[in-house]
Amino acid sequence: MEDLIGLLPVLAVATVIIVSLVGAAVKVVQEYERGVIFRLGRLVGAKGPGLFFIIPFIDRMVKIDLRVVTLDIPSQEAITRDNVTVRVNAVCYFRVVDPEAAVVRVENFLVATLQIAQTTMRSVLGQSELDELLSKREEINTRLQQIIDEQTAPWGIKVSIVEVKDVELPQEMKRAMARQAEAERDKRAKIINAEGEFLAAEQLANAANIINAAPSALQLRYLQTLADISSDQSRTIIFPLPMDLISAFIGGGGGGEPPRVRPGTPISGEGSKGSAT
Repeated sequence: MEDLIGLLPVLAVATVIIVSLVGAAVKVVQEYERGVIFRLGRLVGAKGPGLFFIIPFIDRMVKIDLRVVTLDIPSQEAITRDNVTVRVNAVCYFRVVDPEAAVVRVENFLVATLQIAQTTMRSVLGQSELDELLSKREEINTRLQQIIDEQTAPWGIKVSIVEVKDVELPQEMKRAMARQAEAERDKRAKIINAEGEFLAAEQLANAANIINAAPSALQLRYLQTLADISSDQSRTIIFPLPMDLISAFIGGGGGGEPPRVRPGTPISGEGSKGSAT
């Protein structure tokens, strides 16, 4: 009995060691994770998901998350090809497709992907003009996604989407663009107005040709106009008369032309004064 009591501390220590070894040997990774195993510093491979065993104190496991990572690219200041300073921020979506490469070939794939995204965005913005950046956003996003994906592919990273979120322009450029837009709207308004005048002139010319072919149509139109304006009593109506109606009265009265004075003929007042003298 005394021997068993003396063995209790040894059994307790052995139990603790066995439990510790079992706990270190049993590993569980989630469905969205993989465990990259190193044995004495050499790569064994990726295991998981679920339950598996490793050799305690010999094997080392590094967990890698395979879910999509949302990477916020901070605002970057760049100069476009047409020498305009802009500040642009973006967002990048990527995931790990090769956990072994993500552990072995790069120290920290999150930081490395962020740095690649920043430098690529500045480079692409420097090769684009401001109008392309504002109007061809999809092309810019596609170029960014392709370049970043090619550079991070050796690390086991797959970049799926890169989106430019916001483009900040200087205040002077905003005012210049507003003036340009206003001038463009004025231009379109003048063009539309000129096109309307042209169409109206064509219709008026056609109407004049029709009225010229039928003189009675002009008289009917004249009477219709008088009927339209006579319905409103608050207006001042100017009644035009045709020239052929009043031509008979011009020069018809007043006793003809005024008398002409012959040269050398004295005026009636002066002639009477001379005769008296």
